[in-house]
Amino acid sequence: MNLTLWIATGLLAAVALFAGVTKTFIPKEKIAAHEGGQWTAQASAGFVRTLGVLEILAAAGLILPGVLDVAPVMVPVTAACWVVLMIGAMITHGRLGQAKLVVLTGGYLVLATFIAWGRFGPEALGA
Repeated sequence: MNLTLWIATGLLAAVALFAGVTKTFIPKEKIAAHEGGQWTAQASAGFVRTLGVLEILAAAGLILPGVLDVAPVMVPVTAACWVVLMIGAMITHGRLGQAKLVVLTGGYLVLATFIAWGRFGPEALGA
């Protein structure tokens, strides 16, 4: 179970890092031109960039506390925060009629829920 949680955490951290780097360093006009990025047309550049920075921090928060054994409770806390973020993303993509992205984002939500459950419960880090 511990290995499965680490694999899930690594996958989710990779997704968060990729999404965060994209939103932080690519102009929002370029993001808006691609499928799934249309929502950025209605958002300010500062909001998109801030969301990107938060996603990069989430990637770090999913991995570093567990690896370094410094405040390991931050791993499931970060995963729980990711659940909230994915609910917002599902609502946003749903309003735009992007069913494939709602399903994909739902998958990330399930992964984050699994991590939060596992790390708060049966496989808590630092316990």
